[in-house]
Amino acid sequence: MSDNQSPSSPVVDDPWAEAMNEQAASEKGASGSDLSSDTVFKSITSPGAGEPSLRDLAMIGDIPLVLEAMLGSAKMTVKELLSLSPGSVVQLNGLAGAPLEIYANKYLLAKGEVVVTNDHYGIRITDILSPSERYQHLAK
Repeated sequence: MSDNQSPSSPVVDDPWAEAMNEQAASEKGASGSDLSSDTVFKSITSPGAGEPSLRDLAMIGDIPLVLEAMLGSAKMTVKELLSLSPGSVVQLNGLAGAPLEIYANKYLLAKGEVVVTNDHYGIRITDILSPSERYQHLAK
């Protein structure tokens, strides 16, 4: 205790404890029952079913994703980068004929091969990674 406080003076409450108490009080419903996460957040899967329903999939169907295909990559110095000019060739680490890696929002999702259709490049998906393979690539 400091010299300024006498033993009879009230102790200043912890602001974090006050905030937690306020939050707990605000979560109480009008009936006085405590709102649990089960009533606030509903499961998007049908009760007792392991697979999401069509309605649940429709809810996430409009979420935008960025799909990218990677031929390969190259490391170079800034000096080498600045010396590039039209007609320069940058050698990538990917081998010719090797499958492309397909990423969805920067996460490896599948592998495929380049195709040309009506003067547009496309990708034919040859392999989709299993969930366990995707988790392995997330850890890298």
